[in-house]
Amino acid sequence: MERIEELKGKKIALIGLGASQIDYVIGKENSKQWDEVWCINSALAVFPCDRVFMMDPASRFLDSEDAGNQTDVMRRELPVFDKPIYTCELDERVPALVEYPLAEVMTATKCAYFNNTVAYAIGFAYWNQVGQIDLFGLDFSYRHNLHFAEAGRACVEFWICKCIEAGIAIGASPRSSLLDSNVPVTERLYGYHRLDDPLVAMPHNEEWFVFPISKLGEMTRKHGFETIEMPSAPEPYKG
Repeated sequence: MERIEELKGKKIALIGLGASQIDYVIGKENSKQWDEVWCINSALAVFPCDRVFMMDPASRFLDSEDAGNQTDVMRRELPVFDKPIYTCELDERVPALVEYPLAEVMTATKCAYFNNTVAYAIGFAYWNQVGQIDLFGLDFSYRHNLHFAEAGRACVEFWICKCIEAGIAIGASPRSSLLDSNVPVTERLYGYHRLDDPLVAMPHNEEWFVFPISKLGEMTRKHGFETIEMPSAPEPYKG
């Protein structure tokens, strides 16, 4: 598979199944726009999207109950969905399936660290040289499987780091644990959070500003920082 040239520099919304997907809805209600919307698994049933990433084989949904509550909705949607669904193997029952360009992405990124579907989606974005990825519903809070939650978040944040180093802007929902986005802004800088007037860090125009929280109002008026505290933020905190 060749890179998709029209994705270069584009702004992407990536939507998972976590509760912070509501921030995508809030963003749309507040006039935010994206060039493409990508969904993870059964999020395709709710959000109009351009691409889907479903790295489990279709047979997991069509021939077993292993996908739990996603099973019924995926059985309804997969046979009729008409946008590309990237996955690990083709299945004639799902015409929209596309084999994920595994070798191409690994060769371009010099990495084979993929332990969850979200990581594959971000790796695909990296490979296609998108300009920005805003992440919603990617919360990694699995009460009954903490090991998977921790491993999955680590892998996704690894790929986020690669994207940032490549100049791809990253936004994470303020309700998500990714990049500590759901941590109060005064507690994100370890050590400095213990000061009487904690330091905070804010990005603006590819530059980071560090200042005491007491100066937040002044600095926001001066530089126009976006709202960073949930629940009312209309778009992700930019990491």
